Amino acid sequence: MNFRKIIKNKIIEIIGQMDLTLAVSSIENDTVLLESGLDSIGFAVLISSLEEDVGFDPFVELESPVYPATFFELVSIYEDRKDPNT
Repeated sequence: MNFRKIIKNKIIEIIGQMDLTLAVSSIENDTVLLESGLDSIGFAVLISSLEEDVGFDPFVELESPVYPATFFELVSIYEDRKDPNT
């Protein structure tokens, strides 16, 4: 599963659905999520929507709460927790 592509597309989709503005020219590894145009509600919607798309929420399995700051950190959380059903 290409989490990088799925997450990038989902961020752009959610920003559009919530009538927010993409605040960066492109989403790269070092893109700060809260500076991308997503707000905290948008981030929550993103994670919920990703769970529907990929079939799991890696955040529920983390031992400590984590709030990824960058796109790279978010993708890494998903890549590190690949769905055992795939």
